[in-house]
Amino acid sequence: MTFKDYLGSIKGKTVTVVGAGVSNTPLIEALCAAGVSTSVRDMRTFAEMGESAERFENLGAKLILGESYLQDITEDIIFRTPGLMPSNPALAEAVSKGAMLTSEMEVFFDVCPCYTIGITGSDGKTTTTSIIAEMLKNGGKTVHLGGNIGTPLLTGADEMSADDIAVVEMSSFQLITMKKCPNTAIVTNLTPNHLDVHKDMDEYIGAKRRIFINQKSTDRAIFNLDNEVTLNYSKSAVADEVLMFSRQNKVKNGAYMENDVIYDNRAGDREAIINADEILLPGVHNIENYMAAFAAVRELVSYDVMRETAKTFGGVKHRLEFVRELDGVKFYNDSIASSPTRAIAGLKSFDKKVILIAGGKDKGITFEELGAEISKRVKKLILTGATALQIYEAVISAPREGERPEIILCDDFKCTVKRAYEGADSGDIVLLSPACTSFDRFKNFEERGNVFKELVWKL
Repeated sequence: MTFKDYLGSIKGKTVTVVGAGVSNTPLIEALCAAGVSTSVRDMRTFAEMGESAERFENLGAKLILGESYLQDITEDIIFRTPGLMPSNPALAEAVSKGAMLTSEMEVFFDVCPCYTIGITGSDGKTTTTSIIAEMLKNGGKTVHLGGNIGTPLLTGADEMSADDIAVVEMSSFQLITMKKCPNTAIVTNLTPNHLDVHKDMDEYIGAKRRIFINQKSTDRAIFNLDNEVTLNYSKSAVADEVLMFSRQNKVKNGAYMENDVIYDNRAGDREAIINADEILLPGVHNIENYMAAFAAVRELVSYDVMRETAKTFGGVKHRLEFVRELDGVKFYNDSIASSPTRAIAGLKSFDKKVILIAGGKDKGITFEELGAEISKRVKKLILTGATALQIYEAVISAPREGERPEIILCDDFKCTVKRAYEGADSGDIVLLSPACTSFDRFKNFEERGNVFKELVWKL
């Protein structure tokens, strides 16, 4: 079934799209263009939506906006935004009355004509997704990169060919109702995350499991041997080909590191791919990301392509992104680090203590481990946002290893950059790695990172 076929099949039904953000905007436009009776539901007001609200109205969509946007859902089909859980009472009630609940991502997997590689995990999924896409492109493949990484894929599915490859980052919010799985499924790692949205860790783990649990025997699944949850995942994989990757242990089938060399092992027939210190992206977490990516593109590109990509690929924006050097002080933007484990990985990427800017919206995750790492790896800590005091308390109560970092609390985000620069000496590193989401002040981590970069360049 093509996307055009899908649109034709629902033309006699009513459709509501909940959330008019990036992932759903092309879908709304396509539904309206196909003559499907479409409503758009969004918690923002008409004024807050601005030009997009006017455009949707001009396309013929009915707008249901503001605080009551989820009331009286009577449409036949509901496309939910990823951040709105299917357990939401309004959605659950509509489904109980016969509505079909779906999403842009679910329909994409129904209509996608090409091979799919899906990546999920608590940390590293954006970088791993980007690495895979980069290696495939360098290997001469036509690649469609999207999903949770920021680009919706559904409306472009009919332009894809059977020989193309779709590389899709998938969040727990997208996966929780998924029924179809990618041909190659990768789980980078699993640690507590998004517990402000998921009802508990079990629900979070169950959502991530959906990336592989309904695969076919001819598919491929890739897991992190060094992570307890993903190791357990591998035992319930239904794909015949299960690959592992590990930085700490040899694996029989997959990628591993030994004496700082990364190998691809195929039942004892191993090939050295690259020395770990040749990888351009810093940090041991990126070694793991590359091992997952190497396993994913095995047989799709040559080892030479894998090697050259690792040596030259500079990574993704907002992920340990070098901004500038001023008076000997280097500034790095790691705004995408929206969890404590991601921020810890950022801290471990540098071989010296840094000046850290952290804080944001609470995700319901403990900062205890982060507090301990800050005590060891940070010379000056600048805190801001809704979680500033929680992180402060975690650092204060952490076991000391030498002198505790100086801690500065800033009410204003602009103040953090100014104070970081004023307190830095030549040779210092200033790192924005918030350990929290951006939603207390910014619409997403990209906006937070862009504001940080603007402030740094204005110094």
